[in-house]
Amino acid sequence: MTRRSPIPEALVVPLAFAAIKLVLHALAATHWGYFRDELYYIACSKHLAWGYVDHPPLSIALLALQRALLGDSLWALRTLPALAGAGTVLLTGLLVRALGGRRFAQAVACLCAVLPPVYLAVDHFFSMNAFDTFFWTLSALLLLRALESARPGAWMALGVVLGLGLLNKWSMLWFGGGMGAALLLTQHRRQLATPWPWAAAAIAALMVTPHALWEVRNGWPTLEFMHNATHGKMVHTGVAEFWAQQVLVMGPATLPVWLIGLVALLASRTGRVLGLVFVAVAAFLMLSGSSRPNYLAVAYPPLFAAGALAIERAAAARGRGWLRPVAFAELALVGLPLMPFGLPVLPVERHVAYMRRLGVGLKAQENTREGPLPQVFADMFGWEQLTRRVARVYHSLPAPDRARCAIIAYNYGEAGAIDFFGARYGLPPAISPHNNYWLWGTHGATGEVFILIGGRPDDTHPDLASAVVADTTSCSYCMPSENGRAITVCRGLDKPLSERWQEIRVYQ
Repeated sequence: MTRRSPIPEALVVPLAFAAIKLVLHALAATHWGYFRDELYYIACSKHLAWGYVDHPPLSIALLALQRALLGDSLWALRTLPALAGAGTVLLTGLLVRALGGRRFAQAVACLCAVLPPVYLAVDHFFSMNAFDTFFWTLSALLLLRALESARPGAWMALGVVLGLGLLNKWSMLWFGGGMGAALLLTQHRRQLATPWPWAAAAIAALMVTPHALWEVRNGWPTLEFMHNATHGKMVHTGVAEFWAQQVLVMGPATLPVWLIGLVALLASRTGRVLGLVFVAVAAFLMLSGSSRPNYLAVAYPPLFAAGALAIERAAAARGRGWLRPVAFAELALVGLPLMPFGLPVLPVERHVAYMRRLGVGLKAQENTREGPLPQVFADMFGWEQLTRRVARVYHSLPAPDRARCAIIAYNYGEAGAIDFFGARYGLPPAISPHNNYWLWGTHGATGEVFILIGGRPDDTHPDLASAVVADTTSCSYCMPSENGRAITVCRGLDKPLSERWQEIRVYQ
């Protein structure tokens, strides 16, 4: 008598590849250091609210829960993004089944969801982006099921996931907009004559209402943030360069699969909606001109599923069985060497040397110079060293000055570093005019005495009675903009800091 597996057959392959994904991230979890945004998000998790200048609240609420249960170690901080990435791999395998594929197609699609450098990167550290890809993939699966079954429950589930996705990141609107356009352009437009798609939209809107109200109460700071980032921070990208960068962030190995998948979806009655969602979102991002290449990455799992299914069906034809080993060989031989491009699996010196020999790299996505490491890796270096240098300056001050001294950082990374590492060095919390730090205010600082992180050493500071550069930051692998920054002891601001606060706000 044959013993039945306790794992449903449709989950065997996806679970295996999800486990591989988790192992990869476990091996790299403590390599290098805390990422700039992680330090900022930890600070945000100490100020729970229905919104933040640069992101909605869901990921921060999850981080607060994770910190309460597991603490602040790198292992703890990187557990949820790794699980979200593994969930995306699992859902990609389920998308294959929803489209009619079997184990071989699941294996190809899941491997495609493991290998892209952009997925390895965003699932390595805590941010909203790992959850964004998960919610997009789950929404694609639920949309397929809703269209196939036309059951109210499937639409309601989709509405809940869209709402969660919006509470995680506003880019979920792209999925909603692409879905609406795709429904109108296909035979599924008849679904719009039923109440269920509209009920799903209403559920999502209701779920995101508390965050929208927070935006209203605070003057729509996210819109100001996005405008400033688009017009001042982000590098403009042309159409040809946009697609060249897509090949890099998704990995050249997956290119044949997702190209085949896009064609297969657009030619399919079942999956055409998902193909049109991808086309609509890609068109929007290309027209915007200043979008990061990774913004479109969230829309690829359905293409992986459809491409893998097409390869599986082609390999089933007589004389084409060779397609199976060739597909796996291409993915492994081309994809695995690029793994360090997205995941810090090597010591930093070897990583830099390896990437130089490989001769590939992303163009800087922001208007700032990069050093030996791209920003996604460079921002894992220098933060505790910065805090130690600030602490030496702070503790060199006379006791009366220390008692009233504030620490002002130009950006949230520096402020987050002071807040995270500063307690062990006896530092007060940081204040900053950058993004949500500005909303948290001055903590009573008057501007009589403060340590300023950033600015030029030769800055004359005309609004101060005195400004003395006491030290500068120093780090080998951090962003050049964080190296050699002045640590200045400032005294005698020309008017109270609380009056200057409105003037120095930076949402970007």
